[in-house]
Amino acid sequence: MNIIVQKFGGTSVKTKELREQAAGHVEDAVREGYKVVVVVSAMGRSGDPYATDTLLGLIDESAPGEGRAERDLLVSCGETISAVVFTELLRSKQLTAAALNGAQAGFITDSNHGNAKIIDMRTEKVEELLTTHDVVVVTGFQGVSEDGMITTLGRGGSDTSATALGTALKAEWVDIFTDVEGMMTADPRVVEDARLLSTVTYQEICNMAYQGAKVIHPRAVEIAMQGKVPIRIRSTSTKEPGTLITSMLGGAPGREVAERLITGIAHIPSLTQISVWADPEQSEDMHARVFQRMESLGLSVDFINIGLESAVFTVPDPHAKAAVSALEEDGWSISAVPHCAKVSVVGAGMTGVPGVASKIVTALSKAGVPILQSADSHTTIWALVREKDTDKAVSALHRVFELGRAGIRPPSVS
Repeated sequence: MNIIVQKFGGTSVKTKELREQAAGHVEDAVREGYKVVVVVSAMGRSGDPYATDTLLGLIDESAPGEGRAERDLLVSCGETISAVVFTELLRSKQLTAAALNGAQAGFITDSNHGNAKIIDMRTEKVEELLTTHDVVVVTGFQGVSEDGMITTLGRGGSDTSATALGTALKAEWVDIFTDVEGMMTADPRVVEDARLLSTVTYQEICNMAYQGAKVIHPRAVEIAMQGKVPIRIRSTSTKEPGTLITSMLGGAPGREVAERLITGIAHIPSLTQISVWADPEQSEDMHARVFQRMESLGLSVDFINIGLESAVFTVPDPHAKAAVSALEEDGWSISAVPHCAKVSVVGAGMTGVPGVASKIVTALSKAGVPILQSADSHTTIWALVREKDTDKAVSALHRVFELGRAGIRPPSVS
């Protein structure tokens, strides 16, 4: 069988009209001779009747930890409703279709309720149904632990479900349908001439996603990369091919991507920069004590710079008050700068290329954007700026690296 996986997010199945558009993509694939595995999210977003956040709003999320299993049971209902509704729509179009929940589809996870990891895929039931059906519709976001408890995969879990199925079934590719036309060089709400990236590598898309681009969850990309399954990010409302995500080296013709200097500009808003200093007699173990304190509060820190007698890092704005209070209680000298944004220049080809950092600093300086902090890796250079300067910073960097030039449509994956 030639199998493809199509994933439709909450905004793609929110209304009857959008579900009709989604079903049209399934019909197209069946007509082209493919067996289709559809992965669906819960319908809509917060405020819509069956959306995950709406269901969570029915209970007290601050309840003790022993309620996590029951919360998973509750929120899994959204995808179950979506799968059954979409299956009936496909049947009304004379397609043979069946619906499975995550457990029936073979998603075996650990027992970390709310953010479970897939530990095994047992897809025999899916494969059996594909021999007699055009389409199998599977609930995204959910699985089952080895002791039989319903689990959920955390934010972006339906993307992960789709690429896990694509890998397990050795699919030709995975289509991720959403409300945007593909991966852009920057947020088009910020940069007017942001353009569609026709083809990107797994590594590039992971870096962009981790730095704030929200088109696909990076964990889903990593699974596809391991299985060497191409992904396409597409708009539900058009027939355009979108963005093809594939490997940098090797693979079939048309699936190879040349390195580019800069892929795009991403950003993460609503951060607080915290600086901690120690007196010389306190400095010996200050870093361990500071970060252990953050860990004890359950806070994930980012953008870490360490000096002999100092530590600088960021936390999300909503967590800043707790972090500052704890550090003050411990007697550290601190300062906090709220309402910052991390702006990231991402590109697999920047390694060893002189002048990239200079361009970034010069562009931000000319735009009147002070850099509060910076760091770099082989593929990314970060700058922390004040949140009010985010749009200026992203636009200046997009412009200096000439990312607004016309793109090229991606090659077919077939």
